[in-house]
Amino acid sequence: MRPPPLAGLRVLDLTRLLPGPLATMHLGDLGADVIKIEDTGGGDYARTAGAVHGKTSYFELVNRNKRSLTLDLKQSAGVEAFMRLAANADVIVEGFRPGVVDKLGVGYQAVAAINPRIVYCAITGYGQDGPYRDRAGHDLNYLAYSGLLDQIGVAGSAPAIPNFQIGDLLGGSLSALIGLLAGVVDARTSGRGRYVDVSMTDAVFAHTLFPLLAVLDRGHAVPRGEDLLSGGMPSYGVYATSDGRHLAVSAMEPKFWQTLCDTLDRPDLRPCAFATGAEGQRIRGELEAIFARRSLAEWTAVFDGADCCVAPVLRLEESVDNAQLRAREMIVEVAGVKQFAPPFKISEHPFVARHGAPGAGEHSAEILGEAGFSAGEIATLRAQQVI
Repeated sequence: MRPPPLAGLRVLDLTRLLPGPLATMHLGDLGADVIKIEDTGGGDYARTAGAVHGKTSYFELVNRNKRSLTLDLKQSAGVEAFMRLAANADVIVEGFRPGVVDKLGVGYQAVAAINPRIVYCAITGYGQDGPYRDRAGHDLNYLAYSGLLDQIGVAGSAPAIPNFQIGDLLGGSLSALIGLLAGVVDARTSGRGRYVDVSMTDAVFAHTLFPLLAVLDRGHAVPRGEDLLSGGMPSYGVYATSDGRHLAVSAMEPKFWQTLCDTLDRPDLRPCAFATGAEGQRIRGELEAIFARRSLAEWTAVFDGADCCVAPVLRLEESVDNAQLRAREMIVEVAGVKQFAPPFKISEHPFVARHGAPGAGEHSAEILGEAGFSAGEIATLRAQQVI
């Protein structure tokens, strides 16, 4: 069997909570040796966030296939230990506010001086420069500044709050992976690394394509609930069923809309796929009345045989048991915890959970030993509470 795609890649992960840990877990799933470095106090807050009976699944879901080293970077011995590890690392990922790693003495310039091929990725809310660089923020703030939050919701209502962290995951995880892997490819050919500055606000902003099209065409964004994708077009929307559930209808192309109309025995609606304004609302009302006549299960049976982009809106517990997602093996069990498998299938690389999320400091001695620390040095670091 071929080695994993990222076998031999050494990653030092200084991140906490969600954006960085998920990104580095993807690297670990692809075969990289990911060393999760936490402070010797509370460590990653995800270890205790939302804990029930002293246990949390949050940490487990985003930290498999990593090893753990606890290290106090506020002590000079901790900084020295980190730099010895960094000398032979390929990637460092951090998620502190701008300037924090430099104050600790483990920033990009310090590492690049001893390891010119290092790819150093910083994930922040607003980036390393600009007037907001030092501001605190969470996902909702990034969506707000990017203009996306204003677009989410129904007409006449306040912006809706998604519980899918678009900024954290699109920005902090996936955008970071694109940048740092590009840096790795370059470093392997040029011998020189890169500094990758990822702003979660930038990442959301750079993907608000349809709102930008409206601004370019009209000079302003279309109000939420009135845009073609948020309620302005009857062929793209969410419709309630008789049992209080919903169907997702996205029959945008003419062939799909025509199939939908034929399936509903309403050929008179065929010309109305792209109706907007008052006419669009009239057609939407017609569809609302039709879909309200049957339950979700009844409509699902009807549309399972019709190729027109209509799907039941599943609850997550139903998605976990969905035939398509089960066939794709998207739910796996790692160390007794059900979690998502990687969202990519790569030939000759079946997903393997080499180990579950590590205990804090579980591999400290092992990692330092690999870096050339003697048993006596490791014992001293432990006695000084550096590890």
